[in-house]
Amino acid sequence: MLGIAVVFLLVDRFTLEQAPPETEVTDKSVAVLPFVAMSSGPDDEYFADGLTEEILNSLTRIPELLVTARTSSFHFKGEDILPIPEIAATLGVAHIVEGSVRRDGNRLRVTAQLIRAVDGFHLWSESYDHDTEDTFGVQIDIAEKIATALDVVLDDDQLNRMRAVGLRDPEAFVAYQKGLELFSLAHGATTMLDDLLEANNWLEKALALAPDLSHAYLLHADYFTHFLTDSVLDSKISEAERTAAFERLEQDLENAIRTAPGESQRLSAAFDLAFVTGRWRGLPALFDKIVAQPACVQSSWLHMTTVSYGKAREYQVLAERLINCDPLAYQGWAGASGAHVYLGNYDVAIDTASKGLEITPHSRLTRHLILAYLAAGRLDDAELVINRDIRRSTPLLGLQFVLAAARGDAAATRSLLDKIVANASEDTQDLVVEFAIGGQRDKANQRAAELDSRPHSHISLIIISTDCHCGAPFDLEATPNFARLIAEANLPWPPDSPVDWPLKDW
Repeated sequence: MLGIAVVFLLVDRFTLEQAPPETEVTDKSVAVLPFVAMSSGPDDEYFADGLTEEILNSLTRIPELLVTARTSSFHFKGEDILPIPEIAATLGVAHIVEGSVRRDGNRLRVTAQLIRAVDGFHLWSESYDHDTEDTFGVQIDIAEKIATALDVVLDDDQLNRMRAVGLRDPEAFVAYQKGLELFSLAHGATTMLDDLLEANNWLEKALALAPDLSHAYLLHADYFTHFLTDSVLDSKISEAERTAAFERLEQDLENAIRTAPGESQRLSAAFDLAFVTGRWRGLPALFDKIVAQPACVQSSWLHMTTVSYGKAREYQVLAERLINCDPLAYQGWAGASGAHVYLGNYDVAIDTASKGLEITPHSRLTRHLILAYLAAGRLDDAELVINRDIRRSTPLLGLQFVLAAARGDAAATRSLLDKIVANASEDTQDLVVEFAIGGQRDKANQRAAELDSRPHSHISLIIISTDCHCGAPFDLEATPNFARLIAEANLPWPPDSPVDWPLKDW
């Protein structure tokens, strides 16, 4: 699978010569903490999470409000011992919404309050007693009351936008939250495909009840993307199975575009569709449109054809925007650090990755810190991080190899590469990177050509090209199908190389 030996993965304020700024907290900013389930039914906690997310989604329809994204808000689930001012300071908001949900048969009791973080003053609070089926009315009323308390005047268009995004079926609440939980747990698990398939079962139940739930389509598509990329060289997977997966992937992303709640989400889904289906001609224009949108966007694929292809400065805008709206999500910090590496701002890249690790520790941020040290030529510091923070044997071996290659130690590089090859399956796609930075051009070309001959291999090849951080990991002439997509998107070749690899002479 991609990611075992490909050792870095870039993922998504506007100052490019200094670290992400400490932005002043605006008075019209709010985070919605997960509502507490006060009853103990089997699905009550999922229901409470769903209500929380629906209130959050309604508030994001108000342009005047800065609303913290779900990842960061839900970080504090169960953290009732933390004081409100501390939570607000961490999230960079002036106000906190908290509440509780109790279900008793078909009856629903919801309490909610809006708290000013600086002094703990309750600007608004209310209790609701309704039938469970009237959840939609409760969430909209809460969102409207919060906006009014923050002196945001809602016109008819804003009200309509808020009311258009809500789920109206409590069962859809629960099914979507279960699918979302399984989706999150799947990533990083050794049984990822099986776990994603289980998540899709719940997402399909949610979509059957709420067919306009755009984000559920994006989550549902992820299984098919991984299936295609992970099975490129798997002889046990039939062409019919690959074709069916591709068709389901395309269908999911088309539905995500059709049901997108806003222009930024529509453009992001359109980018993903063009990228994964190999229709790259319009990718640069789509990326520019996404950057021009003011909304916070997190996409799986935006970095692949941008950061190392002359668009690091533009991607920096998206990454730091993501930090501002979702500070406890690692992707923004990783994207910002990676963009700074490609901009040549190595000290800023190091500081950004280090700060991100303090706020939201994640293995990919550790690898971005190592990348920044390698790019800066601080190889001893990179080694300290590797020895201190990498515990699992497979990534440790890969990073030791990377360090030896960066030092130009030919003997150590060959020895470590022999171990990596011995531990790799015959189908592994990752060895292109190892052969490239180890100076074995013919083997890198051979492996890349083998990939290029298979359907749907363009995703694997662009991941390899991006994650190598080495310019061209293979000669474009060896991959004619991939070369056609590079030409269609008018991407420069070779990609930029922020790290000096002494053993790679092309």
